[in-house]
Amino acid sequence: MVSRVRVWLNRTYAENVFFMDQLRRNPSDRAVEIHATHGDPDSPVLAAADTAELEPEGLSPAAYVEYALDQCARRGIDVFVPRLHQAAVVAHRAEFEAAGTALLAPPPEAVAVFQDKVIAYEAVQAIGVPVPPWWRVRSADELLDAVEELEAGGHKACFKPASGAGGVGFRVITRAPFSLAHLGGFPSPYVPLDLVLDAVRRAEEPVDWLVMPRLEQPEVSVDCLTGPDNRIRLAVGRTKNGRRRGFTLHEQWLEPARLIAEGFGLHYLSNIQFRMYGEQPVLMDVNTRPAGGLHQLSLCGLNAPWAAVQLALGEDPGEIAPPFLGQDYTVVSGPRPLRPVSLPQQREETAERLLPAVPSQAPVDSVGAPAAQALPL
Repeated sequence: MVSRVRVWLNRTYAENVFFMDQLRRNPSDRAVEIHATHGDPDSPVLAAADTAELEPEGLSPAAYVEYALDQCARRGIDVFVPRLHQAAVVAHRAEFEAAGTALLAPPPEAVAVFQDKVIAYEAVQAIGVPVPPWWRVRSADELLDAVEELEAGGHKACFKPASGAGGVGFRVITRAPFSLAHLGGFPSPYVPLDLVLDAVRRAEEPVDWLVMPRLEQPEVSVDCLTGPDNRIRLAVGRTKNGRRRGFTLHEQWLEPARLIAEGFGLHYLSNIQFRMYGEQPVLMDVNTRPAGGLHQLSLCGLNAPWAAVQLALGEDPGEIAPPFLGQDYTVVSGPRPLRPVSLPQQREETAERLLPAVPSQAPVDSVGAPAAQALPL
């Protein structure tokens, strides 16, 4: 009898409830049990997991590694998918392996390259991958110089943190003065230059921003699965042009993604994003973790999360090609269950304690967690 696989996702994105669904619906019908931890008691990943705990707040990266090693030992984790403190965790891969846990994450050298966007752009440019022009700015004067140079070339300027993920902190510079037009409708990413310069001048510490031209659509996110031998097993592009989404296997997107994934050893799941600079695709960002939209590849008949777990367990799935490319689609939100109790005092409980038990009328599994409710993708 094939043993079950125990997978842990730590403080991950809400969309990874679909990642969990796909692991359970793996084509081999192998039993998968999922452990989840998070700092937010209302994260849907906690309700979707078989077992769940609140994470302690305020841990240093080193202390978090100790916490993670304890979780793996106590929970019998076979595969750990780290998002929070990924860099610190992968630096201790040997200790996790000694505890019987495989890390579904790249080696520390690869993670380090892509933590800083300037270092990342310099590194990928050196291997022949096109990147947009960029300026690293730390002061108002540097910001103004970069914006003026971009505008002189006919571009709109934008900025984002030199280190960050998920589009947090991204803004587009405008010369329009602040007015009621900025207060109508939904919040906009556009910010007046004079307000940004004033905020930077009044800041107590220097900013650390990357200033670059606003890149045009389509945006293409290439999901890659790379083995520990640095060889790509799977690469599929997900296209985004306004509301319309789709898929592509065009080499103008896949070839540079392969160069990056294989050249830097982005083992297991990574996501490499491109946009257009004029007529040329250029790199926008590299994520050394599974993308939140990875589950959308199920529309192409693919189960990338399970293939990645197989690789982590030493069960090479071989090269994977999508059996078909799904039709164009859009993304809509839907309800997901939460744990039935969400009280402030939950944060005062230690990380050793399981989240409050589910009321007796709800179906529960053997560890007191809600029975998994898989929704179709």
